[in-house]
Amino acid sequence: MLRDTKDGLIITLRISPNASKNEIIKTDEFLKVKITAQPVDANKAVIEFLSKQFKVPKSSFELLKGHTSKDKTFLIKTDDVSKINEIKSFVNSVVNNGKI
Repeated sequence: MLRDTKDGLIITLRISPNASKNEIIKTDEFLKVKITAQPVDANKAVIEFLSKQFKVPKSSFELLKGHTSKDKTFLIKTDDVSKINEIKSFVNSVVNNGKI
């Protein structure tokens, strides 16, 4: 789900387009991002949503895998330790509470 690299954090998500609202939930295996955008616009919409949730610039996100798949792997490029800890804390709260 979330792992450290020398360039920042790698996060693996399952995307669900055409949702009624934007939200992050925990499923048995994945963090799932429900997004209101259509599938063709989902990658951009996910980056915009995560950027707001994590308070990280959109330019810090790089889609590594899953350009046309529901399972996506993003690199969040940052070397700011406090920002990395904030993101980890946010993800842990979703995992523990089930959703945000």
